[in-house]
Order: sequence, then C-alpha cells, then structure tokens
Amino acid sequence: MTVDDATHRPGLTRALLACLAASTLLSACTNTGTPSTTAVASSPAPSSVDPSSAPQRPQAATGTSLPAGKAFVRYYVSVMNYASTTGDIAPMLSASDAGCQLCKAYSDYVHKVNAANGGLKGDYFERVTDVPDVFRGDSGRLGGYAAVTIGSYTSNDASGKPVTSAVRRYKREFTLSPQQGSWVMYEMKLVPQ
Repeated sequence: MTVDDATHRPGLTRALLACLAASTLLSACTNTGTPSTTAVASSPAPSSVDPSSAPQRPQAATGTSLPAGKAFVRYYVSVMNYASTTGDIAPMLSASDAGCQLCKAYSDYVHKVNAANGGLKGDYFERVTDVPDVFRGDSGRLGGYAAVTIGSYTSNDASGKPVTSAVRRYKREFTLSPQQGSWVMYEMKLVPQ
C-alpha cells in the first residue's frame, strides 16, 4: 500500500469483508504462514497495560515531521493494545481518521472481544520492534511500515469458539494523515512475514 493508494479506499472493502469472515480481526487477516517463535524481550507483557488510564500521545508524536510520524505509529500501537485489553476504543478512534476502514473494523472487534470481558487471553499485544521506513507522498501523507511481533494468544471467533494464534511477525503498513497539526492513522493493514 502506497501513500497515494490509500486514497482509493473502496478497494479495501473487499479485503475488510474477507477479514470479517476470518476467525479474528486481531490478526487482521493474517492467520496463514509459518509462525515465528522469536519473542521481543524488551516489549511489555499484556499485564503491564494500566487499564485505568489510556496511553497519552507523547510529545515526540506531536507535529507533522517524519520523526513525529514514527513516534505516532508506536503510540498508535499502544492505544490499539489498550483497546484490546480494556474494550475502550475511544483513544484509538480519536487517533484515527474517520474514514480509516480497518481502524474501525479493529475497534469494532476489540470493543466486543477483549481481555476485560474474557474474549482475549494470552500475549495478544502488538509490539513494535522498528519503524524503518517512513516517507512523505505527494498528497502530504506519510507512508511506511512498522516491524511488529504479536505473541501467542486465544481469541473468540464470531461464533464464540476459541481460536489460538501462534507468535508471529508482521509488517504494519500504514498511511498517516495530518489533522490539527499532528498525525492520525489514515489507513493500515497487517502483512505476515
């Protein structure tokens, strides 16, 4: 997905429908491939999220520079993890463009299936290991990807049956859009590695 490809959102509808048919949106259509068994030692455990308060945007993620974009991606993953833990999707949605379809699909899923209501168990956190490539497109948006790892966890599918996912590595491809002087998530997808 390029920065300028993200302006063609109707094509994402087919991908979103395929995701909804899958057993879990937490892995965003990525339950295929060979699992990775390498853990990221410096990443927080799911129990380290403070469910009483949402992560706050750090100063480094404020503004519309390339470094602010990299910091924003890390912050955005922290609000995704918070939503997965608590079911509170407001912080994630406030950091998302209103038209971000996969942001909305993810938030809808974790609002219903999260650790607080027993729908997620295990190491469901997305951990950013690197944000190696960020670039500004002609539209003024930022594009790039973050290297992420998700641990082994169990989630409930649409029928309530538990589905176990192994430790996996992904690329979190993203497009960021400037709003009110800082970045928001314009579009994203998770690509297995």
